[in-house]
Amino acid sequence: MLTLFVLVFTAGLLLYVKLRWHYGYWRRRGVAGEKPVMFRGNMSGFGKDLHWTDINKRIYDKFRGEERYCGYFTFVTKALFVMDLELIRKIMISDFGSFADRGLFHNVRDDPLTGNLLFLDGPEWRWLRQNLTQVFSSGKMKYMFPNMVDVGEKLTEACQLQVGEIEAKDLCARFTTDVIGSCAFGLECNSLQDPESEFRQMGRSVTSKPLHSVLVQAFMFTQPDLARMLRFKLFRPEISEFFLNTVRQTLDYRRKENINRNDLIQILMELGEKENKDALSFEQIAAQALVFFLAGFDTSSTTMSFCLYELALNPDIQERLRVEVVDVLGRHNQRLTYESIQEMPYLDQVVDETLRKYPILPHLLRRSTKYYQIPDSNLTLEPGTKIMIPVHSIHHDPELYPEPEKFDPSRFDPEMVKARHPFAYLPFGEGPRNCIGERFGKLQVKVGLAYILRDFKFSKTEKTQIPLKFSSRTFLITTQEGIHLRMDRIDSP
Repeated sequence: MLTLFVLVFTAGLLLYVKLRWHYGYWRRRGVAGEKPVMFRGNMSGFGKDLHWTDINKRIYDKFRGEERYCGYFTFVTKALFVMDLELIRKIMISDFGSFADRGLFHNVRDDPLTGNLLFLDGPEWRWLRQNLTQVFSSGKMKYMFPNMVDVGEKLTEACQLQVGEIEAKDLCARFTTDVIGSCAFGLECNSLQDPESEFRQMGRSVTSKPLHSVLVQAFMFTQPDLARMLRFKLFRPEISEFFLNTVRQTLDYRRKENINRNDLIQILMELGEKENKDALSFEQIAAQALVFFLAGFDTSSTTMSFCLYELALNPDIQERLRVEVVDVLGRHNQRLTYESIQEMPYLDQVVDETLRKYPILPHLLRRSTKYYQIPDSNLTLEPGTKIMIPVHSIHHDPELYPEPEKFDPSRFDPEMVKARHPFAYLPFGEGPRNCIGERFGKLQVKVGLAYILRDFKFSKTEKTQIPLKFSSRTFLITTQEGIHLRMDRIDSP
């Protein structure tokens, strides 16, 4: 018994000494930082009361005025927390070759749908990015636009049946689910007619019923190699099975009927039929289809619902935007076209300000792939060092955006944008690893808003949460209790 006690005590002491040494990493290199807590690093309170945005803002506010960057620990994983906009520019663009990886979790062996463009690094990511960029060209956007308009008409019909108090996120998610289903898969998801449609249920399950708690997810994405070795999975088995079956059936049907559509699935099919080693496997095709579905419906619906929330709280902005939408539609015989939506600059500004105040990702991640000397410093980063770029904190810096909690689309007047550092606004990232679907995501949000604001007005109710509180159960920025608003028809003149 005494021997066992000595062994346990010795092991505990060695672990303690190792962790003390590990947590002194940045201090030994002369990098400022908040003192880490054993095992939790700088993450005390995370997953309970605090969201990532709260932790990042605390660090940002503490060091922004004096430091360009600081040391940071996500539990036991070290990272460099970068606040200097010029250094961010170098990391994301000028010196991208040293920071090409995100270092996110993927486990293709046990969870093949994680082998997607968002999670992969290295040559696999480069090849996919090069081949998938064509999906989101302006020509492809014009081709997909009529499908978005068709779903927009159905959104108006669905709203007619829901006048009164609504939960905006669910309404918007049904719209974006149908858009991405049509434009990416060529499928009718019918979520607007049937809120319990299978696609809507699966999408809701991924975001609201994850396989793991937020703490386990944090472990998986901060220690991806260890999580992979332990054979962790990200997606629930029923989610994987549903999307694998859906993609398989879609591919089989198109091949059997010789159907050729100018959409994501068609391009993935062609990449899968290459007669060389670069051909995509079926699992790789399904993985790309899944990530485009999830990113396409969830992030866009979240942005759209946050926008409706701010318009409900700012009726003057809502009315100005409605006047623009009605005016443009009037000049185009009440038809929303790809060209006419480009004639709505205030709509652009409203969406941009929504993404400024509510960027979907609280921070961006990069990982150094080689030794890197930070310009104008004595610090050399080692390969494999995580880089955190605190997007939400930058977007709420009062030196960059005075009164940052105020919703003010005039921040994106052309002269205001020109006067501001270009890396003060990063909702989609920048450089070669920026969001490939930025153009598609913003376009479907604008189509949905144009249709819904033409015929309906929004206001707050007793259930509207002011200010909104972010859910600490997820990495993404989303609300604790939904977005509850009142929607009323606008009487025709």
